[in-house]
Amino acid sequence: PQESAITIKIILHIFLASVMAVDGGSTSLHLPCVFSPKARQYLALCAQDGKLRVWNTDSKTLHQEYVPSAHLSATCMCIAWGPCRTVKEGPQRKKRKSETVGVEKKADLLAMGTAAGTVLIYSTVKGSLHCTLDEGHSGGVNCVQWHPLDSLLYSGSDDTNIVEWDLQTGKARSKWKADRAAVTSVCVSPDGKLLLSAGQIIKMWDLNTKEIYRKFTGHSTAVTTLCFATTRPPDSNSLYFLSGAAHDRLLSVWQVREDGKDKNSLVSFTLTDEPRHIDIITSNSKEEAVRLAVVCKDGQLHFFEHFLNGPCKKPLSPSCTVLMSDTKESPMPIPLLAAALTTDPRTVVLAYGNHLQPMMEKVEINTAERHVCLTRDVQTSLSLSMDTTVSKVKTPIVDTKCRVLVPGLPGHQAPVKGTSQGSEKRKKQTATKEMSIEERLCEINLSTASTAKGAPKGTASLQTDNFAVLLVQGLESNDANILNVIFQTRKEMVVRKTVARLPLSAVLPLVNELTNRLQGHPFTAVLMVRWLKAVLMHHTSYLVSLPDLVSQLGVLYHMIESRVRMFHKLTKLHGKLYLLTTQV
Repeated sequence: PQESAITIKIILHIFLASVMAVDGGSTSLHLPCVFSPKARQYLALCAQDGKLRVWNTDSKTLHQEYVPSAHLSATCMCIAWGPCRTVKEGPQRKKRKSETVGVEKKADLLAMGTAAGTVLIYSTVKGSLHCTLDEGHSGGVNCVQWHPLDSLLYSGSDDTNIVEWDLQTGKARSKWKADRAAVTSVCVSPDGKLLLSAGQIIKMWDLNTKEIYRKFTGHSTAVTTLCFATTRPPDSNSLYFLSGAAHDRLLSVWQVREDGKDKNSLVSFTLTDEPRHIDIITSNSKEEAVRLAVVCKDGQLHFFEHFLNGPCKKPLSPSCTVLMSDTKESPMPIPLLAAALTTDPRTVVLAYGNHLQPMMEKVEINTAERHVCLTRDVQTSLSLSMDTTVSKVKTPIVDTKCRVLVPGLPGHQAPVKGTSQGSEKRKKQTATKEMSIEERLCEINLSTASTAKGAPKGTASLQTDNFAVLLVQGLESNDANILNVIFQTRKEMVVRKTVARLPLSAVLPLVNELTNRLQGHPFTAVLMVRWLKAVLMHHTSYLVSLPDLVSQLGVLYHMIESRVRMFHKLTKLHGKLYLLTTQV
């Protein structure tokens, strides 16, 4: 019990420290969030639970969901959409000559760099993993970038190397050391001949020879953002690119000159916080301005429009700043996650809210105003909805009078629509009978089930999924009898599997119930520590994503801390009493 209490104390300390960092400023962990190219039909992001979710921006529903095989140990660090391509979705009939031959290119492949050093290629058309690129990096992958013309991918890692991947073979084509420190950002030029890489120093590489073409210095922290602002070749003194760094409230614009006199940045854009998401419409000529939308760490959106035709001494302020808040009496800000520009200068696609369930909207913004505040009625309870055509989860056929307990998030109960057609066609099964709650409680009676050696072999034993179902029902109905029987199990493996099968909506009620029971009898507290340890180990990512985690776990943390302090005094008292009793 002492070791378990200290373990839980350490885990809680890490939880509360991370959550306080989140409360201090939007989010401490940079969670990738990227719109698909061209049509902006999809939004791909990785939330706090380590899952990849692809949302449809038109229908505002969850299009696909992918869980990496080791998503807790191999967290997704970066995401990049591949160029739109023609894909085969299945067997198709041959088209006649009279029919149109036009083929639509779709956004398909997603590259995900993980903390384990691998790169996962996910296909949204297949709805599964396309391939895994490994044995290239020995450290976490911080950035990935697709080649605009060839089937190549570039990745930068903590091991200071850049790897060029050939997607046709699934193997590394070349690998070279890029910096003394970790490579935090890469970007390929629009013509596919140059590559930008950065740690604290920005380097431009010739992709044919893999040699340094230019060096740019000016950031004191790690560069997290690189993107080209023009599409012109580098031999015309008109190739520009942008860079942003961690803890830096400036976006710098650099010019690649023929004479090599490009040591300093030409223009700086001022921000309210470090940039997290950038969308740019590049310039094709000097008469065309560069349009820029920057979402900062504090959740604000800034618009810039500038003609790249020479240096500018003063930093440029945004032409328009967009804030978002809710509609309550005391309004709270809603953080913006990403923004995508369109061909219409007044229209922008926004993603805002929570990473677990973002809200997507196409908005017309009057950029002539310096400050714009958008108010939205965002529900605090989250509900994950998924397209029925894409989801592989079959909806159960239920009666209208039944109450269905479904996995979800706190305060959310997703309605399950029943179909009346299938219920009439079902055959009545008289042989099988569903077990009642009383029979299930008898099945998990440890005194009779585990100790009876002469029990017949044909008797059924309750599995851990039934434990999870009963635990959820006990928490929903607040039935002390069910909870007492469930919590009396001493098998640690059963506890772990039961907690792992719990839906997210039951995690917080379970923590509250365990907190109340920890304040009771010492024997009960020892059993509750096992359950609490399993909850904290299995549902780490979900608990960290909660906004009110400090208030939820604060009582538990202080109680365990006081008990750990009291433990040393009790051991001394126990020793003195032992000496007294032996002397008597």
